[in-house]
Amino acid sequence: MSLIKIIIEDFKTVKQNDPALKSKFELFFNYPGVWALLFYRVSNAIYKKGFRVIPRLISAFGQFLTTVDIHPGATIGRRVFIDHATGVVIGETTEIGNDVLIYQQVTLGGVSLSKGKRHPTIEDGVTIGAGAKVLGNITIGKNAKIGANSVVIKDVPSECTAVGVPAHMSKRIDNKEPLKHNIMPDIEQELFDYLIKRIDLLESTIKSGNLEQLQDKEEELLKEKEQFIKSMKS
Repeated sequence: MSLIKIIIEDFKTVKQNDPALKSKFELFFNYPGVWALLFYRVSNAIYKKGFRVIPRLISAFGQFLTTVDIHPGATIGRRVFIDHATGVVIGETTEIGNDVLIYQQVTLGGVSLSKGKRHPTIEDGVTIGAGAKVLGNITIGKNAKIGANSVVIKDVPSECTAVGVPAHMSKRIDNKEPLKHNIMPDIEQELFDYLIKRIDLLESTIKSGNLEQLQDKEEELLKEKEQFIKSMKS
């Protein structure tokens, strides 16, 4: 696919991902993310030809206009949408697949001074919530979701969610629609709910002395615990 066609596709992708878009005027003046991608596409095409200074100058100019810092050496696939875009940082060895949705203040950064691969790999269909930091040479699997303000420092399998600081993984996604990034499993809340139920059961048994009640409800709680552990990666 030619560079021009990819850039045109980038602009069309905005309409598919943002219901707030009402006109082409807004597209040209209110979407820094798509302009950041345009500057990246041009600088990356020159970068791949072996030039280094000119792509960095184009990248710096794009950063000045959009507040988005994308290194021209990064690899970004098709139909990527950077919504609102302010403060997004994408490092040199980052690899981003197709149909990825990135919100403002996201950092895809490195944690090493080595010259090799030191930034994340984001596979197809991933959604990265506002303020999330994905750090190091890790892989975010297909259709995974990263919760807002999460700090991800290890791999996230496909079809999983990562939430928290540092992020905890869950083997489920409560809603697979990319724009529904507010619907995430609350891992800590689920654990607290289980512990509270167990304490209530033990207190009730001590007061009543009814061991049959303990045995009956213990089985229910054990099933709940097993389901919770099964849904967790770590």
